[in-house]
Amino acid sequence: MEATEKDILRGGQFLVKETKCEDVFTPEDFSEEQKMMKEAVQEFNEREIIAHKARFEAKDYALTEEVMKKAGQLGFLGVAVPEAYGGLDMGFVSTLLVCDYISSGTGSFSTAFGAHTGIGTMPITLYGTEEQKQKYVPKLATGEWFGSYCLTEPGAGSDANSGKTTATLSEDGKSYKINGQKMWISNAGFCHLMIVFARIEDDKNITGFIVEYDKNNPNGITLGEEEHKLGIRASSTRQVFYSDTVVPIENMLAGRGEGFKIAMNALNVGRIKLAGACLDSQRRILTTAVQYANERKQFNTPIADFGAIKYKLAEMASSAYAGESATYRAAKNIEDRIAMRQAAGNTHQEAELKGVEEYAIECSILKVAVSEDVQNCADEGIQIFGGMGFSEETPMEAAWRDARIARIYEGTNEINRMLSVGMLVKKAMKGHVDLLGPAQKVQEELMGIPSFDTPDYSELFAEEKEMVAKLKKVFLMVAGAAVQKFGPDLDKHQQLLIAASDILIEIYMAESAILRTEKNVKRFGEDAQAVQIAMAKLYLYNAVSIVEKNGKESIISFAEGDEQRMLLMGLKRFVKYANYPDIVDLRIAIAEKVKAENKYCF
Repeated sequence: MEATEKDILRGGQFLVKETKCEDVFTPEDFSEEQKMMKEAVQEFNEREIIAHKARFEAKDYALTEEVMKKAGQLGFLGVAVPEAYGGLDMGFVSTLLVCDYISSGTGSFSTAFGAHTGIGTMPITLYGTEEQKQKYVPKLATGEWFGSYCLTEPGAGSDANSGKTTATLSEDGKSYKINGQKMWISNAGFCHLMIVFARIEDDKNITGFIVEYDKNNPNGITLGEEEHKLGIRASSTRQVFYSDTVVPIENMLAGRGEGFKIAMNALNVGRIKLAGACLDSQRRILTTAVQYANERKQFNTPIADFGAIKYKLAEMASSAYAGESATYRAAKNIEDRIAMRQAAGNTHQEAELKGVEEYAIECSILKVAVSEDVQNCADEGIQIFGGMGFSEETPMEAAWRDARIARIYEGTNEINRMLSVGMLVKKAMKGHVDLLGPAQKVQEELMGIPSFDTPDYSELFAEEKEMVAKLKKVFLMVAGAAVQKFGPDLDKHQQLLIAASDILIEIYMAESAILRTEKNVKRFGEDAQAVQIAMAKLYLYNAVSIVEKNGKESIISFAEGDEQRMLLMGLKRFVKYANYPDIVDLRIAIAEKVKAENKYCF
């Protein structure tokens, strides 16, 4: 594998090491096999999901189950599963691609698919014994059985390890009895298998169990009624109650007390997959919006010709483009890391686990960024449709409702923001990412005399790449000063962590859009990429504003006197362009392209 030959950046290192555009993977790099897979999934989405949109919106749970079975027959549920257990054993990029293009028809199916393939199947493929995998994974990979994931409880949401569900060993030592209650369980209404987390005695950490569920022989399991939800209306979501549910001892997943670790690692994969699941939704929302804007006339003019609408179309396109760029960049990093570990002799399980865990920071960044972008996109979509957007007759209100859950599940965006910075600081403490050296250099730069030389920005993206490098300095400056001040108590200062994470997120997203475009300019020429260049520049400009706001807010909240003045001067220096882009022109160029193509076309 080529991955072993080049030094792949470790998770979080994008902040302190320069990434060459040649080293990022982009959607333009899809192999022929991946393109064929994409077409097959798009065709399935159109035929089986989008054609029946009204039935999904009318809470047709049976339809969700039926379409899931069809997805299983076509192999879509087994893309990430090794061949030995009946799957297609495709690489991480391909599994993400399937998730991307199968998820845009309706959030109901997307949720069922994600819950089954991700947190319903993956814990067994990654943590199961050989016997457990042989017994359960082939059924899950083909859709003969469906899986669910039972972690959340009425009193245990973001604090997942605080669950009260108990597992008690039987007198003969052959089984456990599970008692307790779970809530918000996706696929509960039609699952055959549950990954259940419970506490044994007074263990510090919860333990995972594989629990079979048969409606005709419920074994102490009862289900609540279907929840009535704002969106994802045809995804089955129920409470699950356990009363002396007997689980054989061989159905414990990994070891005793390992459940919290399983839960956290399953969520890492779930997070990047959730970002992937929001991508085609964004493309589809933009396409639907521009088609309406081209047809709808006011004052004898298509509304797509008005500057206010062009503004929206350009911003929607740019955020979708950056989201794609960043998500596929990270997916390939994970795939390469898995390949490296397998080449070094790790088992599939170890390689996959460690490969994803390595990029947990990027997974959290993507989950937050793309889930918020798809919501904004749907919101602007409604606005472009005007009054019709508010009506159930047009697809926008359903898109908006479905998008809303993405900021909550797989860990709320607030939790993920704090996690991304917390994990980065932990990596620095372990020596996996050198934050201290670069942070000290920034400190010295602030004390020194700034250079007044005029740099040469004649090369494409020269100034933009320098801006990204300066935004990284803002993060190091702000986070470095905060760590110095609060030390291990930093995690108690949530508002500062959230501000730092917003800086981190914008750096990763903006850099990904620029690197993708730079790589493609070298391949296809500048003219062919003119609008992509505009999108990368627009995204960066917006990112700089977000970084400046969050940087300033942090500095004036934790620093005072001379330190505050010095940090604010540093911030001003690091967010200043030498040549500001003409933002209105950029937006017009992007909107005109989308308008002419009548769809998201990048």
